[in-house]
Amino acid sequence: MRLILVFLLMSLALVPAEPRAQQSASVPATGPLQADLAKQLARSLDRSAGSLDGVVGYVVTDLTTHERVAAKLEREPFPTASAIKLAVLYELMKQAESGAVVLDTPAPVNRAQLVGGSGVLQHLRSASLSLRDHATLMIMVSDNSSTNIVIQALGMDKVNARMSGLGLGDIRLRRLMMDAAAVKRGDENIASPQSLARIAELLWLGEGLTPESREAALGMLKLVSGSIRQGVPARVPVYAKTGSLDGVRTEAGVVAVEGRPFSIAAMTTYLKDDAEGSRVIREMASTAHDHFERLAAGGAYGRK
Repeated sequence: MRLILVFLLMSLALVPAEPRAQQSASVPATGPLQADLAKQLARSLDRSAGSLDGVVGYVVTDLTTHERVAAKLEREPFPTASAIKLAVLYELMKQAESGAVVLDTPAPVNRAQLVGGSGVLQHLRSASLSLRDHATLMIMVSDNSSTNIVIQALGMDKVNARMSGLGLGDIRLRRLMMDAAAVKRGDENIASPQSLARIAELLWLGEGLTPESREAALGMLKLVSGSIRQGVPARVPVYAKTGSLDGVRTEAGVVAVEGRPFSIAAMTTYLKDDAEGSRVIREMASTAHDHFERLAAGGAYGRK
């Protein structure tokens, strides 16, 4: 009897561990069913875009299959507003890694560096902050003064050179924040939805960054409260950056749906009503989230 039991246990140990089930968990299902669902997503996003009195460009990418599932005007340059700060954040992390700048050495803020617009630094009387602190304010509350301090520490040309080296040459940082003379000259900060989404992806993936730099960047991006965050359930992590100017609303980031994360960039301009630009971005994020959550939960045939 003991010999029979040993034989049975050895036999069970030799049975392969369900390779098909393991594959279905790691390889996303693709086929006509999923393709039709993607077409429905594209139609829904186009309806949202069509409801806007203004111009909107967007791109949504499945970060599991690396497929661009929906897009419009995705390669056209739009004004970025503060969403350009994604590129500044990436360059900051790269220069910190090389030792060109130091993240955690506080320095007194020169009041001559303070500008208006969004942010809190302009209201402080005797601040002494590190570059990491300035970057946190730059991302979390879109502080323009802190952004300019970071850009001046890095060098505007180096931000642009980095973006070009990454194949994202249409991301162009052409002026500091609140530079009225540069605005009058037409030196607007610009990017395409495709490139803005890609720099958000690189930060989320940590591509080209150390694990420490990735963790620091994502810790900042997770603090942003914008239209994408508002369009997605609170339980789902969002890593994004907003941007707003008169007539312009932009946002780009990664929505980390469990099992099916995606990136989204939506850029609006020529807006008749700025609030409508924010509404459309929020609506697009919600629609895309529902699509990817359905894919994550539905397996090969859609059964939850």
